[in-house]
Amino acid sequence: EVMTVDTVFDLASITKPVATATAVMHLFQEGKVDLDQPVSNYLPEFTGHGKESILVSELLLHTGGLIPDNSLKDYQQGTQVAWEKICNLEITANRGERFMYSDVGFIVLGKLVEKISGLNLNQFTRQKIYAPLGMNETGFLPASELKQRAAATEKRQGQWMRGEVHDPRAYLMDGIAGHAGLFSTARDLAIFGQSMLHQGEKHPMVLNPANFEVMTKPRETPRGTRTYGWDHRSPYSSNRGSNLSDEAFGHGGFTGTVLWIDPTKDRVFVFL
Repeated sequence: EVMTVDTVFDLASITKPVATATAVMHLFQEGKVDLDQPVSNYLPEFTGHGKESILVSELLLHTGGLIPDNSLKDYQQGTQVAWEKICNLEITANRGERFMYSDVGFIVLGKLVEKISGLNLNQFTRQKIYAPLGMNETGFLPASELKQRAAATEKRQGQWMRGEVHDPRAYLMDGIAGHAGLFSTARDLAIFGQSMLHQGEKHPMVLNPANFEVMTKPRETPRGTRTYGWDHRSPYSSNRGSNLSDEAFGHGGFTGTVLWIDPTKDRVFVFL
């Protein structure tokens, strides 16, 4: 099929910064979450096996010690059982000791947004982020009209995935998860990037300037630098343009998606 300028794409891991981390930062801005407090303060069931001391900020940086992914079997009995399995996981490194890019950590952050706000990640991001920005084609579980414009990814059980999340764990979590599941268009991602760049000059502010600084400040990890929810210069930033400035932050996704935002060069780079 010929791609069009309004083709809808499965963003895969771009869900992490554009949905989950931005939602967490929005709650931080509202004073409802402290990034330097343990996740277990907000999710008491997320304890045991060393997890009770993991900080919210460490999950945003992938330095909490959680494994990248737990078994797909853990998700096959529904979302509630999947969450119980995550709460029973052991850490594989002491917090802050290793950088391990973790889908599990962002599933936990998605649960944290839901617990604090009373809204699932789809509802929260739509109300607090996408609707105010006019990003009308961004969200989880795209409606039928958007599905018809969606690019197919691959086949699941003989049927093309089209407007249906590719990530198998997000799929088993009913399409709404902290690590994957977001769909969008190039135009909507450009709006998001412009809002981040200009801090409300052309679009409503996603975050106020102080909290934008908190989110996008490069932070040292055991394998390069990351920001809260975004890549900066790490083993995962091979999709970073060589001409971007040191202030640039971005992310990629398994389905072939890339988003980088460069405040110094006043540039948003979207590749879908």
